[in-house]
Amino acid sequence: MEKFGLIGYPLGHSMSAFIHQAGFESLGINATYELLETSPENLVDRIKFFKRENYSGFNVTIPHKVPLALFVDEVDKYADITGAINTIKINPDKSLKGYNTDVLGFKAAIPNTVSLDGKSAALLGTGGASRAAVLGLSDLGIKEVDVYTRNIANSIDYMAYLRRKFPDIIFTAMQIDRIKDLSKYDILVNTTPIGMQGRSADLTPIEEYMLKTLPKHATVYDVIYNPKKTILLKLAEKNGYKIINGIDMLVWQAVAAQKIWFGRTPDFTKMKLALLENL
Repeated sequence: MEKFGLIGYPLGHSMSAFIHQAGFESLGINATYELLETSPENLVDRIKFFKRENYSGFNVTIPHKVPLALFVDEVDKYADITGAINTIKINPDKSLKGYNTDVLGFKAAIPNTVSLDGKSAALLGTGGASRAAVLGLSDLGIKEVDVYTRNIANSIDYMAYLRRKFPDIIFTAMQIDRIKDLSKYDILVNTTPIGMQGRSADLTPIEEYMLKTLPKHATVYDVIYNPKKTILLKLAEKNGYKIINGIDMLVWQAVAAQKIWFGRTPDFTKMKLALLENL
C-alpha cells in the first residue's frame, strides 16, 4: 500500500484527504492519505519521517510552499518560476522532486468562454497563491496585471520578481484600500484569505460599490473554496458578473498531483463530489 499525506500548519480546514481518497478509488489504487500537521520548526524532521517510512509523495500547503524548495533535489518548471512547491514525489532513491500544480489548477478552473489574451487583470494579494495566479494568467495571454496589496513598500521585492520572470507583462503595485475604479479590468482575482470560512467569512476584500465599477463582461475569481460562495462572489453574482470559486482549482491541482504520482489521471468528477459532500 502506497502512503501519501499533506503537510501544513494549521490543517484543521483541509479537504485534501477526501479529494485524494476519491481519486485513489477512481484509479483502483490501494493508498492512504493523511493530514500531518507540521509546524515550521518540525519541517526537517517531517521530511526525514517521509523518507524513513517509505512514503511515495506528499502535498504541501501554507506555510511550507516556499521553504520546501530548500529540501528538494529537482523542480518542475512551474515550481521553478513561482518559487513555491505544493506537490512532492519521493523517488525510489529517496530524492525529492518538487512540483507546483496550483498553476494547472488555477488555469483549468477558468472556462473556455473566458478569453484573457491581451487583457488586464486586478490581482488581490501577494502570497503563494498570487504567484500561481500570475503564472496561470501569463499562460493565458494576459498583458497587464495590477497587484493590490495592503503595503506597497513590503511588496517591492515581489514586484521586482514578477517583472524579472514575466517581462512581457506590465505590473503595477496598487494600494488595496485605495481602490476607486476597476473599469479597466477583464478579470479580478482574489488570492487573499479575506472571506475564508473560520477566518473572515463575513468580510470582502472589495466593497460592492467598488466592485460595480468593473465592466459588465468581467469575471470575478476567488481562489477560496470554503465557503463555496464568498461574500465577494455573492456580490459579483448579484451584479451580473461571471464568477469562479476555488473548488475547481483545488480539485484540478489534486488531479495533477495524482497524475505525477501514478502516471494516470484520476476522475475529476468523483474527486469534486467527495469535496462537496464534506464541505
